[in-house]
Amino acid sequence: MPGIYEVYIKDYFAAAHVLKGYDGDCANMHGHNWIVEAYIQCTKLDHLGIGIDFKDVKNAVTDVLSKLDHSFLNENPAFENINPTSETLSRFLFDKLSQRLNTEHIKVKKVMVLESPGCGSSFQEA
Repeated sequence: MPGIYEVYIKDYFAAAHVLKGYDGDCANMHGHNWIVEAYIQCTKLDHLGIGIDFKDVKNAVTDVLSKLDHSFLNENPAFENINPTSETLSRFLFDKLSQRLNTEHIKVKKVMVLESPGCGSSFQEA
């Protein structure tokens, strides 16, 4: 019976941002200890029974997040014309991880970004 396996990685980074045009406290510079969850789907296992090595996913996530860690997100070129919200950040990370990990049998399914425990958003393609 065909099926889909899903691998999950959770990581963290700290960064500040400003929400331009926002009417409230988030218009001021503030920071978060962001939580990132990446979900990778695999449709085929290798000879060891692995769809994608956790180490490969973790390395990709860590590398992408290292470029954001301890930064001011508004200064990142990806957010020149958009606010670095949880929503736009989840899309940015989804795209970066997809470029690195996607193959014929491996696809980034969803990336969730939490500004704090219990508060965040996710992105997945329709």
